[in-house]
Amino acid sequence: MDLDDLKGTSGEWLRGTGPESDIVISSRIRLARNVADFPFPTRTEEATQREIEHLLKDHIERLDSGPGLSYINIEDASPLDRTFLVERQLVSREHSEGTGARGACISPKETVSLMINEEDHLRMQVLRSGYALDHAWSELNELDDRLEERVSFAFSDEFGYLTACPTNVGTGMRVSVMLHLPALVLTKEIQKVFQAMHKMNLAVRGLYGEGSQALGDFYQISNQVTLGRSEEQIIQNVKRVIPDILAYERRARKALVNADRQRLHDQVARAYGVLRSARQISSEETMEKLSSLRMGITLGLLDNLEMSTVNELFMHIQPAHLQKNRGELLESSERNVVRAAYLRSRLADPPQN
Repeated sequence: MDLDDLKGTSGEWLRGTGPESDIVISSRIRLARNVADFPFPTRTEEATQREIEHLLKDHIERLDSGPGLSYINIEDASPLDRTFLVERQLVSREHSEGTGARGACISPKETVSLMINEEDHLRMQVLRSGYALDHAWSELNELDDRLEERVSFAFSDEFGYLTACPTNVGTGMRVSVMLHLPALVLTKEIQKVFQAMHKMNLAVRGLYGEGSQALGDFYQISNQVTLGRSEEQIIQNVKRVIPDILAYERRARKALVNADRQRLHDQVARAYGVLRSARQISSEETMEKLSSLRMGITLGLLDNLEMSTVNELFMHIQPAHLQKNRGELLESSERNVVRAAYLRSRLADPPQN
């Protein structure tokens, strides 16, 4: 796979075509697996790490049907390309910044990716647009079964799948739903969501997962417990809370419109004006303004601006994407200028209302 072919596109998961896509950006399910009779990556020597990479790469490439995965050597990739993959949610930041033999296998529509030699020997994920956990699990479960016919994974009859981090032992599953919650942020109700999720043993993270900020009012809701529960139970536990959060966000949006539609409309219009005319702008400010635009579209405050365009901009204004499109490395101040020019070009025709 040539990463330059991806720089002007977005993955299927970001196109805003899935269920509940006014609020749910994507659904993701990830499985952690380790090859039996090998130490975890943090305890492997370089030769062993390379042996595991070759073994898994060979078995993955020999799958006779499925998503048509392409292999990327992360060890040899440039720092820019590795960050580019992080921004596209295809590899983790830890995988990008790791050392030694490691790789990633990615499907053409970017709905499937596998990381070799991250925290575990293998991490597989399926990423789908909108609220589509069942669809994601069906595809990932099939891929897991087909690989397990070829590879013996570390497994305990007592504990389940064995993983490098104790919190992943059991199913090795992480279920995650990425939500856009601008109204709950504006009404200062978002903290109640955090508290409710904590009581239910669910984690709330930012755009890029653990340790990341909630840029653009994006939040990922995911399970924390894997031991002692089946995959179906973990998925159902997450599914129990998502409809309530969606309803909560929609009520907050309606309340904002009812309280002062003109003021909200003005906020959206000002955000659009800044993005369309700025000569330099940071990624943080851009994410904030794009969040307002996205909410404005769902509330009918902007016409002739597609949700898919705004979704794509969230990714394409990130540092690595800007530099890939530009074909050169840029300092932060230079990126702010290039980012503004890119936004002006993409938003040249103003939406009418």
